[in-house]
Amino acid sequence: MSAINFKIEKKIAGALGRAGSLQTLHGTILTPSFVVVGTKGTVKSLTPEQLIEDKVQITLANTYHLYLQPGDELIREVGGLHKFMNWNGPMMTDSGGFQVFSLGVAYGKEISKVVSITDPSLLIPERSSVEDGVPRLATVGNDGVSFRSHINGSLHYITPEKSIEIQHNLGADIIFAFDECTSPTENNRYQEEALSRTHAWAKRSLEKHIELEREKTNPSRPPFIKGEGIQSPHDKGDLRGLPQALFGIVQGGRSEVLRKKSAEIIGAMEFDGFGIGGSFAKEDMSDAVKWVNEILPEEKPRHLLGIGEPEDLFMGVENGVDLFDCVAPTRIARNGSLYTENGKINILNAEFINDFDNVDEGCQCYTCKSYTRAYLSHLFRAKEMLGATLASIHNVYFINKLVQDMRQAIIDERFQEFKKEFLTKYLK
Repeated sequence: MSAINFKIEKKIAGALGRAGSLQTLHGTILTPSFVVVGTKGTVKSLTPEQLIEDKVQITLANTYHLYLQPGDELIREVGGLHKFMNWNGPMMTDSGGFQVFSLGVAYGKEISKVVSITDPSLLIPERSSVEDGVPRLATVGNDGVSFRSHINGSLHYITPEKSIEIQHNLGADIIFAFDECTSPTENNRYQEEALSRTHAWAKRSLEKHIELEREKTNPSRPPFIKGEGIQSPHDKGDLRGLPQALFGIVQGGRSEVLRKKSAEIIGAMEFDGFGIGGSFAKEDMSDAVKWVNEILPEEKPRHLLGIGEPEDLFMGVENGVDLFDCVAPTRIARNGSLYTENGKINILNAEFINDFDNVDEGCQCYTCKSYTRAYLSHLFRAKEMLGATLASIHNVYFINKLVQDMRQAIIDERFQEFKKEFLTKYLK
């Protein structure tokens, strides 16, 4: 039984972009598609039913956070993360590699994985930010990463093999190889060192994944959940019998040489698909994605990790990205920022106190059909929890629909026209 099946249906003339379909055991994803992030087994402030109403096709959960709380073995006991969080659609889990960055060099600092090359305080070619003396929770070694829990300070050690074991316990349809996500402030010497480590970890991740997949088909393997009347792994939600797909991750920072080298090495391995990870400069992210996707096997799906601004989604789709994930839609929603076709608005601004229009004219989400800007302004000013929910419903719907409209534009052979129409209004 195959874990996934990817099919390209239409290509953008003169570009790498394509519309396709990605079949998983929990449903088919029409690509390009936005993957909504549910870090701890929940998309903050939203129920699975609300995600379905927002036409969400696939979610992503965080391996590191679920390993610490409530624990991957507990989730395994209940039958996997699908059952635990009551989500019946396709699901991804990341590898925990991003926490190598966020709990390591970026810990306690204002460093993002995407920076501007116009900021001279961040990008100093010969500075190594791994030697700056700032305390951090994660320390990288050649075999794996040691880190202290941000919850209680307990010490843990994650290897590629351990990451894959955790992700198999969680039971997502698509999982990722363990990698080192480097800071955009690192110098070339460290980027090369980290890239070699990521490639070695990719090989070890793949080997462990193959081993665990073979165990699933072993007829002598004892049933995980015991009891009368259990006919198949599905009956009690035991996902150990279901195959999972493994994506390898391309790294290389802002270097064209390293990005292409990584795409060649990772692309030659027998992964089911590929993630494009690591750090970018905003100004050359398009080039970096193009360098990679010109090399990666065309017939396999590609996922751009942690990118979700509307203008970046257009860039990614045009350059051959099939899947995106980002916390931005729900994170900015909790702070009162909402997407509209005319750009973002902050609902806390005074102009919205007496504004009885919908959040975004023409939007068909539940929030826009039912409530006004004035009501959302009131909720946020009164610090009512419902505000975050209604704003998140709208933002998730907006981004989902945008990517779905891109897909339709590709099929209709008018992607460039749609891109110009949307961005002219959104970025004005």
